[in-house]
Amino acid sequence: MLDLIEKRLSDLSRAEQRVARWVLRHPRQAANSTLAAVARECGTSEPTVIRFCRHVGLAGFRELPIRLTEAMSRPTSYVHRDVSPDDAIPDAAAKVVEASIQSLIDVRSRLSTMPIAAAVKSMAAARQLAFAGLGGSGCVARDAGQKFFRLAIPCSTLTDTPTILQFAAIASRRDVLIIISQTGRWPELARAAELAQNGGATVVALTDPGSTLGRVAEILFPYITLEDTNVYTPMSSRLAQLALLDAIQVALALELGAPVIEKLSDTKDVLQARITL
Repeated sequence: MLDLIEKRLSDLSRAEQRVARWVLRHPRQAANSTLAAVARECGTSEPTVIRFCRHVGLAGFRELPIRLTEAMSRPTSYVHRDVSPDDAIPDAAAKVVEASIQSLIDVRSRLSTMPIAAAVKSMAAARQLAFAGLGGSGCVARDAGQKFFRLAIPCSTLTDTPTILQFAAIASRRDVLIIISQTGRWPELARAAELAQNGGATVVALTDPGSTLGRVAEILFPYITLEDTNVYTPMSSRLAQLALLDAIQVALALELGAPVIEKLSDTKDVLQARITL
């Protein structure tokens, strides 16, 4: 959290920068302060503090103490952010499931502000779709490629840096490059987005809105993960990305209409016929 605040410092207004610098100097005090107290210490208003929180990717002020406490605490477990070594197995399992449920609730709460219609419009007119991701996000990209090709649109999956950059270099109008990245911090992904857009392609990104990738993508699905991917294997955040891509795929199928829905039926019939052989 503290690294994120420092990284976004230059993007904040002057009043918000005062809040950011005070939080960076006094993280423990900030973690134990009320909204009114933080505003008073920073010599600014409560709405400014709330805007600062939102501009660094938080849902509101209530999330700030939680994230600051996490940032100052050495993790007791590298397995999952909500699980400690002292947890009983049923309790640990319940915590993992609860975290996944919460990530889906967070996505649902933001759906009305997400550019699903814009993404669907560009995909419906696409010559091809390319899903790109590195590491854990590559798994999400592969899953998306498996789903979207059934809509009779040529799809490819790009899961290594050279392939992503090469595709971006030759991408052109009516190509849609969908980049999935938990943090958006890999410079190669932002470079790929710029290359593809220079060639006339549309770039859709599922990533941190404050990242370089988030700033250069034409269509952005902002996602702030509470998982520190330097410490934890992405779990609940990956599930949220999968669900969001599922929602886009269903919306695209509805946009394309009866012919594509019939093709979806054909793919099911072929599999069913194979089972009965």
